[in-house]
Order: sequence, then structure tokens, then C-alpha cells
Amino acid sequence: MIEPKIQENISLAPMTTFRIGGQAKYFVKIRTKEELAEVFEWIRKKKINYAILSGGSNVLISDDGFGGIVVKMENKGLEIRGERIEAGAGTDLPQIVRRAIGGGLSGLEWAIGIPGSLGGAIRGNAGAFGGQLADCVETVEVFNIKKKRSYILSGNDCKFSYRESIFKKDRNLLIWSATLRMKKGEIEEINKTVSQYLGHRNSTQPKLPSAGCIFKNVLFSDLQKGNRYLSDAAEREGLIKGGKVGAGWIISRLDLQGKKIGGTKISLEHANFIVNTGKARAEEVVMMISFIKQQVRDRFGVQLQEEIEYLGF
Repeated sequence: MIEPKIQENISLAPMTTFRIGGQAKYFVKIRTKEELAEVFEWIRKKKINYAILSGGSNVLISDDGFGGIVVKMENKGLEIRGERIEAGAGTDLPQIVRRAIGGGLSGLEWAIGIPGSLGGAIRGNAGAFGGQLADCVETVEVFNIKKKRSYILSGNDCKFSYRESIFKKDRNLLIWSATLRMKKGEIEEINKTVSQYLGHRNSTQPKLPSAGCIFKNVLFSDLQKGNRYLSDAAEREGLIKGGKVGAGWIISRLDLQGKKIGGTKISLEHANFIVNTGKARAEEVVMMISFIKQQVRDRFGVQLQEEIEYLGF
């Protein structure tokens, strides 16, 4: 029976890296497939809205919270079989990265220091330093909410693209677990790469609570159309990576770092981060996001797109 496990009026802010957000009217932690099937049967009978919460990064929750049920994935199994890692959607991404490094497996070095869960990382095709989760996802086990059954998708079936996947487009597909295909590597080389990436993160990213990067990086072709002077500058400085230019670099050209609205601030360390200075409200974050987008649009003719997800708005 799932009903006894469903809680009411639970604060969501402590479950996010932003430390912002109101309460969920209903809340449940899911650890087994049986619980997953039962909770969606409960949702159907109650006819209420639902939202999935994984590791709580890359999300902004409304100050009013969520009027339906928040389902938090807590299936945290993790096994290494040869060059494959099998893990539940609720498994912490940092734990997977550490286990891979410890086992001499290469392919996730870029993810060192990225918070959140495996499920959320797959859904948003998380990436950094030229790597992305799509590069190592072999299969994903999904639960189809509409069809009430589980099945396996291949990496190709997931339709990965830059910070996108089929899971963002088809709300019926819920990630349950995944198999990651790694490569055997030299531990010394892996540790060297990890050390470099971690050093870069620690020196360029804020320590205050945040949701990670707020905006997606911008296609170089869009930047060329919007502002030729800026695109030429990006080209001269060697900032074009995978056909894109970092949103943080574009925002930094406006000297907005340190700008405050209420308890929010554009990070001094990285212009694509909005930080919670202590008592920030979601409403203030939305205002800051709108301000940044308007400034970039007016000055450079470029329309920024959010990378973060909104919950309860």
C-alpha cells in the first residue's frame, strides 16, 4: 500500500541545490517499481497533478510550492559489471563518478563536481568540458505512465541532443535505471583529468546555493545573426565549443556580475549562475532571469533559453 507513505505539506526547498521553494501538498519517496506503479494508480484515482523530483539540481520551485504530488526517486542501486555501470535513477551522480574513477573506468571525468541524480542528468543530457551523458548511456529502463509498464530504451531511442532528450518531450516516460558503457583507462590519467576539471570548477563556480547554469549555451550561428561584433570576439578568443558559445561569457560582457534582486545575485565567479545569498525567493529568481534575458536581447540581439526546469509555476 502506497497511501501510508504519502506525506502532506512537505517543504521542498531543502531538497534542492537552490534552497528555494514552497511546500508540496503531497510528497512521496519511491524506492521500488511496485511503489512507482502504485503511486501513479493513486494519482489517477485522485486526478491530481504530479511532478518528479530527482536530485534537486537544475530546478526552480515556486514560492507557492506544488499543489499536486511530488514524487521523489530514491532507487539508489549501483553495480559495476566489467566496463558497464548499472544504477538507479535516484543514485547520486557524484557517487557514480567516484565509483567509476575508483574502478579505473573512463568516460565520466567531465561530471566531477556536478550535483544531482542520474535520472535528472539523463533527462537533461548533462554535460561539461566537451563531454555529455549521451556519450555513455547504453540503455535506459523506463516506466511508461500511460501504458503502466516498464521496458528498455537504447541510447539512440533516448533522442539525446544538447541538454535535451525524449524524456523532456514525452512526460509519460519516467527513467527508472540506466546502464552506462565506460572504457578501461589508466587510473593515473583519469585522476589527472579529474583533478584539472575539479580545479577549474572550484576556481570558476560559486559556493553559494544555486541551480547550476541558468541558461543554455548559445549557437554560434545565432550569435552571428544577432551581433557580428560579439561573434567575431568569441571567435578571436577561441570560445566556440561544439558550435556554441557560453552564455556566461555573453552575460559577462554586460558587466552584470554582482547585480542583486532581493536575495538573489548574479554570481561574481560565473555570470551564468544566479546564487541564493540567504533568503532568496523564487519570484526574485524569475525577475533576475527576465532581467538578464532582456539585457542580452536588447544589447546583443540574442534570445537566451533557460536550462533550468520550473516546478509549480
